[in-house]
Amino acid sequence: MGLFLFLTCAGTSGHAEDPHAAHADSAADAHAQSMERHVTVTLDGQPTAGITVLQGGTDRRTLTDERGQSVVTLDAAVEGELWILAAHPEARTRGGPTTLDDDTPLVIELERFDASDNPAYLFEHPGSPSDRRTTNRCAHCHQTLNEAWHESPHRTSASNPRVQDVYAGTATALADEQACTEAGGSWWEGRVPGTEETGPRCYLGRGTLPDLDEACGSEAPCDLAPTATGACADCHAPALDGVLGGRDLLEATGLAYDFGVSCDVCHKVEAVDLASDAPGVAGRLRILRPSEDPGSPMLGSWQPLTFGPFDDVASVRMGGVQRDHFASGEICAGCHQHDQPVLVPGASADPDRWPEGTLPIHTTWEEWSTGPLGGVTPCQSCHMPPDPSVGNSADLGNLLDSIEPGMVAGWYRPPGTVRAHSWVGPRAPESGLLELAATLDLAGSIDGDVLTVEATVTNANSGHALPTGEPLRHLLLRVDASCDGTSLAPTGGDVLPAWAGALDSQGAGGDWLRWPGAEVGEEIVVMERPGDFHDYTGTGPFGDGRFDAADKGLPVEHLAGSARVVSVTGDAVTLDAVLPPGDRAYRLTAAAWPGEDGEAIGQAGRPGFAFARLLVDLDGAAMVPHHRAVDVASDNPLQPGRSWTSSHTFAATCASPTLGGVLLYRDAPLDLAAERRWSLTDRIVAEVTR
Repeated sequence: MGLFLFLTCAGTSGHAEDPHAAHADSAADAHAQSMERHVTVTLDGQPTAGITVLQGGTDRRTLTDERGQSVVTLDAAVEGELWILAAHPEARTRGGPTTLDDDTPLVIELERFDASDNPAYLFEHPGSPSDRRTTNRCAHCHQTLNEAWHESPHRTSASNPRVQDVYAGTATALADEQACTEAGGSWWEGRVPGTEETGPRCYLGRGTLPDLDEACGSEAPCDLAPTATGACADCHAPALDGVLGGRDLLEATGLAYDFGVSCDVCHKVEAVDLASDAPGVAGRLRILRPSEDPGSPMLGSWQPLTFGPFDDVASVRMGGVQRDHFASGEICAGCHQHDQPVLVPGASADPDRWPEGTLPIHTTWEEWSTGPLGGVTPCQSCHMPPDPSVGNSADLGNLLDSIEPGMVAGWYRPPGTVRAHSWVGPRAPESGLLELAATLDLAGSIDGDVLTVEATVTNANSGHALPTGEPLRHLLLRVDASCDGTSLAPTGGDVLPAWAGALDSQGAGGDWLRWPGAEVGEEIVVMERPGDFHDYTGTGPFGDGRFDAADKGLPVEHLAGSARVVSVTGDAVTLDAVLPPGDRAYRLTAAAWPGEDGEAIGQAGRPGFAFARLLVDLDGAAMVPHHRAVDVASDNPLQPGRSWTSSHTFAATCASPTLGGVLLYRDAPLDLAAERRWSLTDRIVAEVTR
């Protein structure tokens, strides 16, 4: 179900421009009456102390005493029905109506809900903008919340083609046998995501299932009867009915596939166990599905039970219970903190580096909670922005204006109390969050004929590291300089790493004058490693003093030189300059970066720097999906409020050169995207010309 208020009937006769305006006018004109109402609250038949008592539509709370009694001063200015409510963390919120002239004692009887999870419960349909016809859809009463969620990454967490490709080792974009085999893939009969059917699919490259199951993958797919699933479904398909945790992602069909992280899943989270090592519904998210008799078929198969941020939801259709983790952001830690053991068969984490036996895969919660905004500005502040256009979570006033505020429709909430269920971030360009997160500054100095440019990137406005979350994400900084519109030749300084992408590359023992497929105009860039390591502040051991610079694993890489291809004969190239010695050479396109429409282009070895959590596999390959990881080689995303300065040199040909820099966000490595035929763009985070 969405947030709380669920209507048994709904009218949408019009849109009010300001849902709070009529409420304010009504309150101003209300007769200024008030009276005290004595209330007794029982819990399982016993008067109980410490139960919250309030009048619906107000922000004043009192607690019952040891006799279960409390006194509520009624506020006649509240628009709508006068109700007194009682809330307890172990019982559904209940209440009763009252009037200003009723001075009889009110008794509210609360009952503890069954605290055992019910695997027979079926998660409810969230509805969608095109399907909200009945109260069996959360969207029927929570239209605005549902529309925002429907466009969010949470909805597509199970159906995302990239997730499915990495999981099964497939390339969904290669939709016919010829294209698949030409790309080096295998055209096999396998499980079709989102269905219970099999069909031909292109199996190409590595994946969770073939990497973790040694009995398949070479002659047949691993998705028909997988034995090791990497626990992907625990966060990506949490609405799988039945047993929680340890499920196959390809079991997700119907609601679990179509709607990913949906309303009823989040609002069945009774608690968040931060001490648990297992993310998602397997451990950290403590799901509690109801098991009591509803008493009426109108309420479904089980008596409704819904957890959320508010303590004033008494609708029987909701079965509301208040929980702090919806307001504190702790619920986000359920999946956005993932410390994982090495999953690859026969491998384990280096006990000297990782004595607890787990690798820090996703640490967004740790980054936030140990940063300057931890405990002060919760996740919702940025990723669920307040929506002052709605009267409450059931669209009271803005869409629903035919029902009086009260127990069914809820009461008006202060503007901004209800938050958009959009979870905006890098995949929501309209939010501007990515563009606001970091700043870039350039400073140049000339000594003789050498221009030195220092580029400083600062995580200025994010409460967590940049980038964060999925380790395949990274930030790439590119630096250049020019005189009168002519680019200056780079001569040294920091460069972008190998995983920034290249058309081709060769090590020190290669023939740097032979490049299959080379074209005139391309550039050969040489990088050298002097043997030093950058010292930076990262997460956990990368920032708390346990690792020295070498352990932090970020080698210093400098530009040694470059040359342009002026002619090609077969595989042999002629260059416009002699290449210097170095540790690696890259063949790069001459196209401008970023490419047309933001197309991602390989930039390895060019002046710049990169920020990423670098996972490596048993073969030493870097920037791998986390199911293959056996180590975190380096971890230099910018921590909240921190800066990093890189240095670059150019051949100066004028006294006042123009400096340029661009910081880009890329959500997958170029080689993986190219292999699976994913569309990959670079988003500009910051750009400076000086």
